[in-house]
Amino acid sequence: MKIFAIGMNYAEHNKSLHGTLSKPERPVIFTKADSALLNNGKPFFIPDHLGRIEYETELVVRICKLGKTIPQRFAHRYYDAVTVGIDFTAREMQKKLREAGQPWELAKGFDGSAVIGEWVDVQKFRDIQAIHFHLDLNGKNVQEGCSSDMLYKVDEIISYISQYFTLKTGDLLYTGCPTGCGPVKIDDHLEGYLEDRKVLDFMCK
Repeated sequence: MKIFAIGMNYAEHNKSLHGTLSKPERPVIFTKADSALLNNGKPFFIPDHLGRIEYETELVVRICKLGKTIPQRFAHRYYDAVTVGIDFTAREMQKKLREAGQPWELAKGFDGSAVIGEWVDVQKFRDIQAIHFHLDLNGKNVQEGCSSDMLYKVDEIISYISQYFTLKTGDLLYTGCPTGCGPVKIDDHLEGYLEDRKVLDFMCK
C-alpha cells in the first residue's frame, strides 16, 4: 500500500502558510510511509521530539484498481470510496526543511501521521468535487472545506501521479487541506465529518 498526499492544493491554505494564493505549476506530491497509517479509531500518540504537531483535515480517496499512465477522462474508474483523514504535520520541522530546500518526509511521514476514517462509497455523493467536510476538536468546529475548492481536482491528480507510480488497489490519496490547521495536545478529541456523517473519531495521547 502506498500513501500519496498533495500539498498546496487549496488557495486559502497556501496564503496562510506561504503568503500566496497562486496555483502551483504542477501538483505538489509527497508520500508517507505505510507505518504512518492510523485507522480504526486508534489513538494518535503525539511524538514529543518533533515539536509542534498540527492537524490537516483532508478528503481521502481509495484506489480500487491497478493503473498506470491513466488518462484523466478515465481516472474516475480508479477509485471507489472516500473518507476524512488527518495529515499530521510537524510544522516547525517542515518549515526548516522547506527553507533548506529539503524533502518534507520527516515532517509528514512519521508513524501515525496518516489518520483515516470510515470509508463511504463514492456513489453516495453526487460529485466527488462537491463534498463538504469538517473537523471538530473537543466538540468545536475548527476546520472545514469543500472539494470544489481544490486547485487540482481528484481526476487530475490521479492521472498525474500515475505517470510516475503504478497505482494499486488499496493505495490512498490525501487530496490536500483547506485553511484552518492548528496544533494538537494530549487528550484532544478529534471527529471528522463528510457532509453531516461522522466518519472519524479518535483521541490524542
